[in-house]
Amino acid sequence: MLHIGCHLPASKGYLHMGKTAVELGGDTFQFFTRNPRGSRAKAIDEKDVARFRDFAAEHRFPVILAHAPYTLNACSDKEQTRQFARETMADDLKRMEYTPGNLYNFHPGSHVGQGAERGIALIIAMLNEILTEDQTTTVLLETMAGKGSEVGRSFEELRAIIDGVNLDHKLGVCLDTCHVFDGGYDIVNDLDGVLETFDRVIGLSRLKAIHINDSKNPLGSHKDRHEKIGEGHIGLDAFRRIINHPVLRDLPFFLETPNELEGYAAEIALLKANYKE
Repeated sequence: MLHIGCHLPASKGYLHMGKTAVELGGDTFQFFTRNPRGSRAKAIDEKDVARFRDFAAEHRFPVILAHAPYTLNACSDKEQTRQFARETMADDLKRMEYTPGNLYNFHPGSHVGQGAERGIALIIAMLNEILTEDQTTTVLLETMAGKGSEVGRSFEELRAIIDGVNLDHKLGVCLDTCHVFDGGYDIVNDLDGVLETFDRVIGLSRLKAIHINDSKNPLGSHKDRHEKIGEGHIGLDAFRRIINHPVLRDLPFFLETPNELEGYAAEIALLKANYKE
């Protein structure tokens, strides 16, 4: 079956997000661990989490995906910013253990002129400091579009991060369709080739989730502007191939398109209608 959900606000708790996901036609969801532009995290309600875990088991949720705040930049040129990233991710991973065995996604960061090599080294240093052997959460590096000084603009940059991390078995990758397309990987005309490259460079066993988004801009634009499914430069035909591809079809898909809940429900229904059971 197609495992699909969208990004939901976490303000009303885990159980509310789970129920909303099902009402929209999904069986998973993504959420921010805290204010995406700030630092505060809402206190965990253990009763709410327990009710959600029962609900998720009943409705056969495969996983849920937590997203780190956008303010987290592990490869900043400022020590204060890097310290915030270390403390925030460490705290998030502790909080994730209330819902064990799930996924935590983050943008690798921006090297702000220091160069990709220096940025990668700083990201590695953070991960080596905060990952623990006993954590049950898999931390995902997100593929990036390559705007500005972003790290993670190529599969090779993500591989370099993975290679430097001691507990690399705790790491995976979240492939964002808009980002890789904007980054120059032609998932419209050469999906097989892109996946073969991913496998050769990173390994398909590392691919744990898909951000499924159309793009407002053409291939290789390095812009990172998401569009609704079928309304951008990737197009519905390509998404039909993506969700049915034997390498991808069993992974969880997460919509981050410019939508309200009604729009997400329509997109989930659209993708389900194009999925071959």
